[in-house]
Amino acid sequence: MDTIRAFAQQVFNSQPFSQWIGAELTTCGPDSIELTLAIADHHKQQHGFVHGGVISYLADNAITFAGGLALNGNALTAEFKINYIRPGVGTHLIARAQARHAGKRQAVCQCEVFAVDGGEEKLCALAQGTIVAAG
Repeated sequence: MDTIRAFAQQVFNSQPFSQWIGAELTTCGPDSIELTLAIADHHKQQHGFVHGGVISYLADNAITFAGGLALNGNALTAEFKINYIRPGVGTHLIARAQARHAGKRQAVCQCEVFAVDGGEEKLCALAQGTIVAAG
């Protein structure tokens, strides 16, 4: 498991956008990942909710990581869809993704994104995507 974590952390640390936005890789397994993001004012839109693009970034990155881990290497998103359930409000976001099926070259992954407010997790988005092995 340490090898998986080291690989995932290396890939995550090499993503300038993830570093810039302030995301963190919190846990990972052979086909799953959890990313977190402390909510800051620059993540919000005009109504005070986390911008949908920020939530979408977390979901996309999480499913790509889950798929890449399941495929044993680097991966890219071939497609994904997201359903926004409720506004992202609170102190931070948690994206939990898992590969639901992995073949030789592609994996189908799902992600739940939660907004944490007052210590309570509230589902704010669901995403699903197809991840393909890179190279």
